[in-house]
Amino acid sequence: MTPFSPVPVFDGHNDVLSRMYRPGQADAVGGFLEGEAGGHIDLPRAHAGGLAGGLCAVYVSSPTMRPDANGDFVAPAQPQALNDTMAMARLLFDLEARSNGAVSVCRSAADIRSSMDKGAFAAVLHIEGLEAVGNDLDALYVLHQAGLRSLGPVWSRPNIFAHGVPFRFPSSPDIGPGLTEVGKDLIRACNALNILVDLSHMNEKGFWDIAALSQAPLVASHSNAHALCPHSRNLTDRQLDAIRDTGGLVGINFGVLFLRDDGVKNPQTPVERIVDHVAYIADRTGIDHVGLGSDFDGTTVPEELVDASGLPRLIAAFEARGFDRDAIERIAHRNWLSVLERTLGH
Repeated sequence: MTPFSPVPVFDGHNDVLSRMYRPGQADAVGGFLEGEAGGHIDLPRAHAGGLAGGLCAVYVSSPTMRPDANGDFVAPAQPQALNDTMAMARLLFDLEARSNGAVSVCRSAADIRSSMDKGAFAAVLHIEGLEAVGNDLDALYVLHQAGLRSLGPVWSRPNIFAHGVPFRFPSSPDIGPGLTEVGKDLIRACNALNILVDLSHMNEKGFWDIAALSQAPLVASHSNAHALCPHSRNLTDRQLDAIRDTGGLVGINFGVLFLRDDGVKNPQTPVERIVDHVAYIADRTGIDHVGLGSDFDGTTVPEELVDASGLPRLIAAFEARGFDRDAIERIAHRNWLSVLERTLGH
């Protein structure tokens, strides 16, 4: 069977900004725009694979990547986190400024649709782990004015807002306490500002605290089905049901650690495992509540994909499984555009 021509993909999560911010790169912006050897995403490979845009994460790494005695990573201090966040946001704005219209920083669903229609890469500024913001939330309001439209209160470590779920396999996501009082203030502020709240690194108590408090659709930008892969980062059936009931969305993570049922970091994992998680969640919640959240440039993906240029292989795998064109388009971009329209506004 002849696969579909490339279907535009709007991706729920990538870490290209964090990769570009690593030391030792003479011109990371130029490398992204002109093409480079490393990583998963640059503009030529995005065009080749039909990657039309996505939530581009700012992630500030921990001072040490060794967990403490409790198995938790230590969060960076707020001043350093704010400096690094501003620097990575500037990289995104520099990409837009130097791209001659080929990259667009989008602040609404209408911006995303317009960028995709023009063939520009539609980038939404996202923060993964909000250590840059203090108790007063002042920086949140300034970052929102600069273009921030999506955030995860935590990465997989505790901060002043909540307790991120540690990386454990096999494990339930029910590890640690839920939202703090300032964490609850944060969720209310995000609702008022129309900032999407990403649940992907929340532990289970934090998830349910947000579900009880938030007035927006529940969204996990890059998580998978716990029933198929019992990793702490994945979502239980009960969590999937809650996301469905709010009109929310799960973006399927391409990371092999979150796809496999054996917890092995094996890049030879077939791309069909991604389809398995999409099919499971679609059967559980309905096709309108599942999309893609690759985690490109932030995890080990099936080597069959290679990078963003390999997305047509995933589209072909959906077709081979029996998904029709309408379903594939919903999974690839239409469901993300719908939930962002209802969260960010038109």
